Amino acid sequence: MEVVSSVMGSLLSKLGDLLKEEYNLQKSVRGEIMFLKAEFERMQAALLMVSEAPMDQQPSILIKLWARDVRELSYDIEDRVDIFMVSIDRAPKELHGLRGFIDRSLDLLTKAKIRHKLGTEIKDLQRSIKEVSERRDRYMVTQVAAKPADVPVQNLRLSAMYKKAAELIGTEEKSNELIARLIDEGDEPSKKQLRTVSIVGFGGLGKTTLTKVVYDKLKGQFDCTAFVSVSENPNIERIFINMLRQLGHDKYEVTWGTEQLINEVRTLLQDKRYLVVVDDIWRTSVWKTIQYALVDNECGSIIISTTRNLDVANNIGGVYQLQPLSLADSRKLFNLRIIGNEDKCISNKLAEVSIEILRKCGGVPLAIITIASTLASKEGMKNIHEYWSKVCKTLGSGLEDSPDLEDMRKILSISYYDLPPHLKHCMLYLSSYPEDYEIWTRELIWRWMGEGFILKEQGRSLYEVGEDYINELINRSMIQPSRLNHDSNKVVVCRVHDMVLDLITRLANEDGFLATIHDQQPKCQQDRIHRLSLQTSNEEDIKHLSAANLCHVRSLIIADVFPEAFKWLPPLSTFPVLRVVCLTGCEEVDNRCFKEICNLIHLRYLGLGYTSITEIPKEIQNLQLLQVLDVRGTGIHELPSTFVLPRKLKCLRADTV
Repeated sequence: MEVVSSVMGSLLSKLGDLLKEEYNLQKSVRGEIMFLKAEFERMQAALLMVSEAPMDQQPSILIKLWARDVRELSYDIEDRVDIFMVSIDRAPKELHGLRGFIDRSLDLLTKAKIRHKLGTEIKDLQRSIKEVSERRDRYMVTQVAAKPADVPVQNLRLSAMYKKAAELIGTEEKSNELIARLIDEGDEPSKKQLRTVSIVGFGGLGKTTLTKVVYDKLKGQFDCTAFVSVSENPNIERIFINMLRQLGHDKYEVTWGTEQLINEVRTLLQDKRYLVVVDDIWRTSVWKTIQYALVDNECGSIIISTTRNLDVANNIGGVYQLQPLSLADSRKLFNLRIIGNEDKCISNKLAEVSIEILRKCGGVPLAIITIASTLASKEGMKNIHEYWSKVCKTLGSGLEDSPDLEDMRKILSISYYDLPPHLKHCMLYLSSYPEDYEIWTRELIWRWMGEGFILKEQGRSLYEVGEDYINELINRSMIQPSRLNHDSNKVVVCRVHDMVLDLITRLANEDGFLATIHDQQPKCQQDRIHRLSLQTSNEEDIKHLSAANLCHVRSLIIADVFPEAFKWLPPLSTFPVLRVVCLTGCEEVDNRCFKEICNLIHLRYLGLGYTSITEIPKEIQNLQLLQVLDVRGTGIHELPSTFVLPRKLKCLRADTV
């Protein structure tokens, strides 16, 4: 749903631009565009309402089909608007005399025909637009979000709370470290201070389990204690009622509102040394409300919180970043679940594949426990090595569903569904990268810009906003920083955890957002392909694309670890609406190919680094919308003095140009 609403955001902006006087549209055409804009604004509002519903409230099949049709309509209209704008904005040749007069007259006539064509096309689309709008009302799309959730989201996390602490290797050491931070052996005044610690980390790292261990070890030293879970969509009043019950206040009035409940908690804690755990906080605003009740009474009380969001943790204070398990500890946890003893080793024939499985788990205890449980249930089966190898390939591949992995996927998906709409499609776009790929944030931001994913903010460049997007995804533990620029302290390289990549690849494919061709998924399953990532060099897999409908592809990405893929690719003329093209490292790309690419008038990002090109053709001026041109590592070392670059170009990446 969020993908559709983001597409429409880009379209609405362009429809607004069309209404400006500079495009000199006929009154009737302007009226049709105003109607179009109003209808899509209503559709966008409906989609946003659905996207804000709790994650366990899945929209019906009818609503998903409606959203798909809205998306396709949005894409079609945006493509036509882009063609119109490029054709109208094309600068006339600077000629004088009779030849100049004739050319200017022909230019005016041509533009009049282009304006008339746009009006005709929009009128032809109006029937489809009205039909889609009627279905929105018939399916009661806007009422979906108001439907209450049957099962609270936090129930998905109960298994994490009650996992045996012994199953999480390293918990004892970490819990002792936390306790040492919380229990001060200093002077009397420091012992009386209110202490807070906020445990932050990716979903599945064991934050809740670690917190429970610390809570159980300390609770005997306090007058009263409470352990409350917040979850994604909290009911604040229920949280306070739960807190009151655990603190020993069994009597409360059902008519009490939030303010009264806060006052009751404050009164109860006023003169007591308390230990309160606030688990799974998603938003700073929720923490601020809960914080009002947790009085600082100089009794040496302790507050422990857990969150996936670093910004929330910083607001709470006392940040403790929970790290993934080391490979050695991962192996201990794996062995404990498989054979019941962390010190025993599995058989030699399974040792190598087990290391690969653990590498893909990335030290996330939930992932290790869930996968190890799947493998342990197959003990004694024939061809056990073949089965383990199959499970290993499945991780991160999205090839097949396994119910045993469902708990892990649900927890991972909670973090995804909590993202605002503008970050969801940015996150899904990361599925275009192969596993374990080092993603340069600069290039990623430019590609986001080429797709129109970055929202405009007054007084700031789109690139600066894109840097904020990177930081927010890191803070939410959706991507991992891999390399920092020590001068600017900015992340220059990031990674996507394999388990997260598995999730977003599935979501991107299900939503028709991006199709990935790789060894585990050699054929594209989508009827309409909007983005295509080739992560294979298999000739037959790529040749299958010749039978696919490629006229709607907006991004074409060939991973530089599979440069041979270009050799088997259908002609670029079969991709008429491409906005982002990344062919870095494809040696088959030469000057002839570059000239052919210059017919793709929608292009915003063109990555041709480390290819066989030696010159930039004059046809590059056809790419009026081009923002980024990357020709590093090629034979291009200088530009002709008469050369004119596209007027919207913002970044030229080259060696010595």
